[in-house]
Amino acid sequence: MNREIEVHSVEETEQIATKLATLLTPPDVLTLEGDLGAGKTTFTKALARGLGITRTVNSPTFTILKQYEGKYPFNHLDVYRLAGSDEDLGWDELFYGDAISVIEWAHLINDDLPAERLEIQLIHGGGDKRTITFIAKGERYEKICEGIFL
Repeated sequence: MNREIEVHSVEETEQIATKLATLLTPPDVLTLEGDLGAGKTTFTKALARGLGITRTVNSPTFTILKQYEGKYPFNHLDVYRLAGSDEDLGWDELFYGDAISVIEWAHLINDDLPAERLEIQLIHGGGDKRTITFIAKGERYEKICEGIFL
């Protein structure tokens, strides 16, 4: 199932991410794709706030993984630097554990991702306009998608 929404401000993007947060439980996995500046980190920050995380959330570009505590444990991964790497970094422990995980640039570790997940694509439309596409992979994520659009 694919669902798409167009937003016209940072606030609208944050509202969508905050609503999504209310629908998540561990071990949900979300992947974020989009060019630089598309809003992946903005989306993730709002999602984290929606999960009750009060610490500052920023992109883990140089550390690959940052973990936070809120309503649920939250893993924020940026795997951009892993392009072309065959290294096993223990994905199963992250993706099937007790946390919600968000992975930026997830296509770079596609073979290691769980088959069931929610893929989110952010397309920059100029200014603050973005098109956000949700691609549900699996029944659980189809229900989450439906909840976003209620």
